[in-house]
Amino acid sequence: MSRAKKIFLMFVGVFVLVLGYAIYDIGKRTTFPGSKPQLRERLREKYSSPDSALTDSIGVKENKN
Repeated sequence: MSRAKKIFLMFVGVFVLVLGYAIYDIGKRTTFPGSKPQLRERLREKYSSPDSALTDSIGVKENKN
């Protein structure tokens, strides 16, 4: 094997190792999209308050389940 081919294969090996580490690092820092609640649910939890009225407009008692 020629010297140039050995140097090329060495660079390919280093590149594959760096690429593998980058993929591993990015994978550890991100979360699976399905593991988080959907946007509507997150917004509803963050910005809506629970209903404070125990009776509605016609005076019927509400069931709190």
